[in-house]
Amino acid sequence: QLQLVESGGGLVQPGGSLRLSCAASGFTLDYYTIGWFRQAPGKERERVSCISSSGGITKYADSVKGRFTISRDNAKNMVYLQMNSLKPEDTAVYYCAAVQRPRLTVLQAMCMTFEYDNWGQGTQVTVSS
Repeated sequence: QLQLVESGGGLVQPGGSLRLSCAASGFTLDYYTIGWFRQAPGKERERVSCISSSGGITKYADSVKGRFTISRDNAKNMVYLQMNSLKPEDTAVYYCAAVQRPRLTVLQAMCMTFEYDNWGQGTQVTVSS
């Protein structure tokens, strides 16, 4: 019954920007920690960013820090990933994922290590000249 759908991917030139969206249905996003992941062919899945259920905590991989911004709008059941200054190394399929928030809010500071159990199908991002 839980569903996440990513959108907003596409082809952009190096230095360009994209905004990915993750739409949730079948559950109340307000109760979930959300992560963004990416995977390039032949490579392991990489954790990109995560955000606490309220949006008060955000975390980023070093490879995207300063370029990507995660945000959420719980009233719309939406999560976003704004990607600026894109590099060819950012080329991958991007996934959003959700996990029920822990009982202690502060534990969401560890969201880059959480095991997410609800996944979208991904959206392709290609950065190339």
